[in-house]
Amino acid sequence: MTDDVVTAPTKRHVVIFGGSGFLGSELRSRLVNRGDRVTVVARDPSRDFHGWTQAYWDAETLGPWVDVLEDVDVVVHMAGKRVDCRPNKRNIAELIRSREGTVALVGRALARLSHRPDAWIQMSSLARFGDFGDAIIDESTTPPEAGHRQMVEVCRRWEAAFEEASRGISRTVLLRPSIGIGGIGDPATGQLSTLARFGMAGKIGSGRQWVSWIGADDLFALIERAAVDETMSGTYHLTSPNPVQNRELMAAYRAAAGRKLGLPAPRPIAKIGAKILGSDPALALTSRRGIPTRLLAEGFPFTCTSIDEAAATATAPTIEAANAPPPLPRGMARRGMRRVSEPRTRS
Repeated sequence: MTDDVVTAPTKRHVVIFGGSGFLGSELRSRLVNRGDRVTVVARDPSRDFHGWTQAYWDAETLGPWVDVLEDVDVVVHMAGKRVDCRPNKRNIAELIRSREGTVALVGRALARLSHRPDAWIQMSSLARFGDFGDAIIDESTTPPEAGHRQMVEVCRRWEAAFEEASRGISRTVLLRPSIGIGGIGDPATGQLSTLARFGMAGKIGSGRQWVSWIGADDLFALIERAAVDETMSGTYHLTSPNPVQNRELMAAYRAAAGRKLGLPAPRPIAKIGAKILGSDPALALTSRRGIPTRLLAEGFPFTCTSIDEAAATATAPTIEAANAPPPLPRGMARRGMRRVSEPRTRS
């Protein structure tokens, strides 16, 4: 691989399922900027935007949205309910339906076409491995068949549905990203930076559990590459070459927020806190030490390999906003009045 994203030989039609979230919005923009034709299939009303179009689906039934697949070159599937929710039966069933179900639905739609797409890019997650302790995980590692339902079971069924639905498509790519850090709407930074600012970002549990992460720019570049680089095929782990332990992750966010200390959250406290916040404590307590062996072998140029740098970059806009002075009252702003603390300058 080279430093630059591979340039497609012709303008492609890329259909993105679930392209209105953290990952999809960035991918959509990148592909439009490249000159590709992009259609997003989402639950929002169908409409035309500058450079791309959106088609409505209910994520459960075939409908008019199937027509957008008639001349598609690449399908990118990243639809699914967010995993940051309580691990109860109802939420787990919804997680499975929103992943396994929508992948199967897209497969049914493609089976109706006379011309199938050249490629299908499918998102999954390193959470497929559940709690893997200190062992290194790469693309050659066999994932477990059983484990934490909100991670292992959901991802296992997600990937199995993709394998079945994508039969007959010449190029399939399964992407297992780790925690993305940085970018607008990065969920991890929103939570961790808030904890750090309030002095609560100490180690969680033992603090020794491994955290696989990837800088947002690298993550976005890799998803874009998967869509346009015809040499990419099979399974890839989208993760930094330098996984860290939880205590290192929390220290990085404390440093980024200018906090030296943070209250630790022992395992029982972490479970109670997650329940109050409507989250799953396993997201912070499980251990995954992922390595991107295939990407390293192919020479992908990671731009961010330091968790300290990643946390500082990710939290900079949040910290700037928190430290910014409040806006002037509307009346003062209209009259051109200055704050008392602001120095008067000569014109």
